Amino acid sequence: MTRAGKLLAALLAAPALALAAEEVKLDRAPISEGDLISLQRGAQVFVNYCLNCHSAGYMRYNRLEELGLTAQQIRDNLIFTGAKVGDLMKTATDPKDAKEWFGAPPPDLTVIARARASTAGSGADWLYAYLRGFYRDPVRPTGWNNTVFQDVAMPHVLWQLQGEQVLKTEERALPGGKKEKAQKLALEKPGTMTPLEYDRLVADLVNYLVYMGEPAKSSRIEIGIYVLMFLGVMWVLAYALKKEYWKDVH
Repeated sequence: MTRAGKLLAALLAAPALALAAEEVKLDRAPISEGDLISLQRGAQVFVNYCLNCHSAGYMRYNRLEELGLTAQQIRDNLIFTGAKVGDLMKTATDPKDAKEWFGAPPPDLTVIARARASTAGSGADWLYAYLRGFYRDPVRPTGWNNTVFQDVAMPHVLWQLQGEQVLKTEERALPGGKKEKAQKLALEKPGTMTPLEYDRLVADLVNYLVYMGEPAKSSRIEIGIYVLMFLGVMWVLAYALKKEYWKDVH
């Protein structure tokens, strides 16, 4: 399958992925797409923790210059292979090996934020909940499961930062004397970060994943505003010209 075909298949699969997200309440991702510092931190987390298994095959390293980084900074801090600054962000992991290890090859993450958008929330909301929703599950081959993506094949690569969560079932009293069982995540073993620090790191990573799905979004919006302003001025001039041509008729 060609690269374009793979991208099209991923986008066509988005409705099916959205059905799973609709069953889970998604927290709103606290991100700002114009926050360059957050985007830079997110890019650093991505290349350190995600790019080992996942690729971003439609994104080039030199696009990070739009985030305020120089080519030398990208080369020194964000490239750990023999890749050049103008190369695509590919993983060195063989897809066949990854499929054998995890049961399925890790997907390309270039447009993952756009593919995960649904009526339950944006793709950013889904990713934010997903990356905070891992818990220990001894039944799973990797020892991990996820509240947003049940029976996920991916292990929790950020567990040393977040710590180890467990899924507990609690009973809640309802009106009329009825009781309802609800599942809740609880931090059993703390990580190197506090929950607040980890949530901030995840938000930065999600912010970068959203940016990576459409790096030219801010430029597109800016150009669109200028176009609308131009059309507004042209409308005024065209209306004035029309009145001048038709002044002797009316």
